[in-house]
Amino acid sequence: MSSPVIPAPKLSVTEKFAYGLGDTACNLTFQTVNLFLFIYYTDVFGLSAAAVGTMMLVARVLDAVLDPLTGIIADRTNTRWGKFRPYILFGAVPFGLCGYLMFSNPALTGSNKLIFAYVTYILMWVAYTAVNIPYSALMGVMSASSEDRTSLSTWRFACAFTGALAIGGLTLPLKNLLGGDDAATGYRYTMLIFSVVSVAMLLFTFAKTRERVQPAPDRDASLKKDIKYLFSNGPWLVLFFAAFLTLTNVGVRNASIIYYFKYNVGDESKFTLFSIIGTVAFILGAVSTKLFLRYFSRRGLMIGLTCINAVAMSAFFFVDPKSIVTLHLLNIVGTFAAGPTPAIVWSFYADSADYGAWKFGRRTTGLVFSAAVFAQKIGLAVGSWMLGWALTFVGFVPNAVQTPRSLLGINIVFSLLPGAIGLLSGLAICFYKLDEPTVKKIERELAERQPGEAAPAGA
Repeated sequence: MSSPVIPAPKLSVTEKFAYGLGDTACNLTFQTVNLFLFIYYTDVFGLSAAAVGTMMLVARVLDAVLDPLTGIIADRTNTRWGKFRPYILFGAVPFGLCGYLMFSNPALTGSNKLIFAYVTYILMWVAYTAVNIPYSALMGVMSASSEDRTSLSTWRFACAFTGALAIGGLTLPLKNLLGGDDAATGYRYTMLIFSVVSVAMLLFTFAKTRERVQPAPDRDASLKKDIKYLFSNGPWLVLFFAAFLTLTNVGVRNASIIYYFKYNVGDESKFTLFSIIGTVAFILGAVSTKLFLRYFSRRGLMIGLTCINAVAMSAFFFVDPKSIVTLHLLNIVGTFAAGPTPAIVWSFYADSADYGAWKFGRRTTGLVFSAAVFAQKIGLAVGSWMLGWALTFVGFVPNAVQTPRSLLGINIVFSLLPGAIGLLSGLAICFYKLDEPTVKKIERELAERQPGEAAPAGA
């Protein structure tokens, strides 16, 4: 007869909030890069759209290769702080510094500008990887409960998009306040503020979180086995392709939004309210996750909301850019629908890590999460590349009145293109077969098979 399973202790609100602030910190840089770096490079720093798109593709692909390596190393890290928390502690300051350097705007000319952009952009993503991969994997070892992890994931993304709210609402006003007519100075000092705040938040995350789920010792573990098990993990493979499609969608749309408002709407300042309203709707959607899950399964909810968001994005193509009220209404519908999806999908990743431990007898949480982030970064890279070459193809000229062809191109990459990619992402989730009864069964059997997995780690 198996011994009774002792329920894992529930995570405190303080610990969930501390974990969530880690993604607020990451998003202060991540969202600034996604929303403003492309137009900063073309309209302020003076690089061509095609050069920027190619640079972002090359740099992100090179950096993405580091993601699985980081996860593999983190899985094999053992310190008194745990496996993943030390990376947050020691990576916080380099991450903040690299974020600032991208917008530092040194006095360079010609090809030196592009070289500087390559170096600082790559360094930022390396620093981001060193912090964010272990941070993401940390969720999988803070609790053995899928409910707790879903709640933790909800806190994470509510905090993440609070960071996005700050970026959307503060970046342009701060840029104008601190730089006046000098956009380069404004961006530089704005990013300095965001970088300092992000470092402080990451240190708080390290201080107030704990690792509790400990893998059973595996003397036969090897990298070859870990990779074999990962690609034999059916639920994870589905999530991998969905992540690529989702972030391709995010990459092309987020980078094109500011172009849409500057050139199609004709007033860059209107982006701020659009971003604030959309992010508030997204946060409301995120905090409604638990309510939605009372009535729908995670898988069904993920598919439905992803498709609603994709349709809302596509609908922007048919709206007059001057119809601001209609733009806001579509934005509210789309972003509210998207709100619960990050929390759900990251809880799926934690479940797929459990599935791997249950099926293969080997827990590789860091590799599971890092390989997922690899897919996301490749998606972002492809999205940025699409935007750069699309702008070049339609004849975009920075800081000039655009031709009808150019305006049409900006509209397409802002609406129809990400909408189509979003629908493909929803279709991919249809193939995810890890349902709730199976997840509960895996939890029970792991707890019975390896009670040591719930032993507390040293603080």
